Amino acid sequence: MIHRLLSFLLVFLVWSCTSRQPALNTAAVAEPAPATSEVKLEKHPKNIILMIGDGMGITQITAGMYSNGNRLYLEEFPIVGLHKPYSSSNLITDSAAGATAFASGVKTYNGAIGVSPDTSAARTILEEAEEQGLATGLLATSTIVHATPAAFIAHTSSRNNMEDIAKSFLETEIDLFIGGGKKYFTERKDGRNLLEELKQKGYYVSDYSEEGVTELVMDYSKNLAYLTDRTDPKPQSKGRDFLRPAAMAATYFLDNRSPDKGFFLMIEGAQIDWGGHANSSNYIISEMIDFDETIGAVLDFAKEDGETLIIVTADHETGGFAINPGSTMEKIKPGFTTDYHTGTLIPVFAYGPGSSLFSGIYENTAIYQKMKTAFGFTDQ
Repeated sequence: MIHRLLSFLLVFLVWSCTSRQPALNTAAVAEPAPATSEVKLEKHPKNIILMIGDGMGITQITAGMYSNGNRLYLEEFPIVGLHKPYSSSNLITDSAAGATAFASGVKTYNGAIGVSPDTSAARTILEEAEEQGLATGLLATSTIVHATPAAFIAHTSSRNNMEDIAKSFLETEIDLFIGGGKKYFTERKDGRNLLEELKQKGYYVSDYSEEGVTELVMDYSKNLAYLTDRTDPKPQSKGRDFLRPAAMAATYFLDNRSPDKGFFLMIEGAQIDWGGHANSSNYIISEMIDFDETIGAVLDFAKEDGETLIIVTADHETGGFAINPGSTMEKIKPGFTTDYHTGTLIPVFAYGPGSSLFSGIYENTAIYQKMKTAFGFTDQ
């Protein structure tokens, strides 16, 4: 009997050791996600709108939903997946590495903008769209040189190189950008006025001091640069109200700029993240609802257009946000585990032609490959 028991224990120990997965070495994960070109789509989208709710995890979505009469436009998305947000340097990513994964399909170190771990430039989906003749745009409720929008247009070793990031807007023929951070274009150490240089390139350039977003008269023959603030835009709760109208303007502007070939547009709801860093449930919820209302406006365009793929996701979750016992739909009792990011899986929502690509669980870098597959872009 004892020999049988010992034999059983030995077999169990051998099985448990050989079946256990090795620990993740995040520093070694820097390769692009495998291509998904073998997937055959019935219809390719002409346009892709990638919407990034910075810091938006499941609880941020849930709190926004409960606080908005138990309803969000996100519920209309038929495809839901999950992505793994870790970076090459840390299990907990930052926005720079997270956005670079979406934009270029590489796992890179925290703080990197549009570069691989060896700091070589990684071509972005926006740059590829430009090469293919599509119209392109970036819109954010942060500065336009902040980590998330920067990763789609710039290539620099650090997200803190904001004046260098601003120069990138002169190096890529982006059709439209809207966001804060005017000072990085006009109050520079090198003395350059990049907004004047954009005008010389033929851009229509305007800002918050001249006209509001809703007052812009769209000239589809010119690229558009609009700065919403000298530094960071205000929170929604303190009067910022441009995201939804700017998203509508950007969508129709790009559609008219390239009616035949289509467009790529990235829209960031940046300050959901800032609410998480502040451990403020009210800040998170007001930003989440503002972002969802913008999703609703873009969804209306996609429903009417029939050729637009919308992807909604986040780079990471911020705050370790929880809805604690004692909460009601009218009043959330929040809890937080940190004032930084966490490593939880992040939801991905998709609507429109090509949306079926986004179901399942995959690396954050796969979002880039899936967008390329949806567009029908081939590796060059």
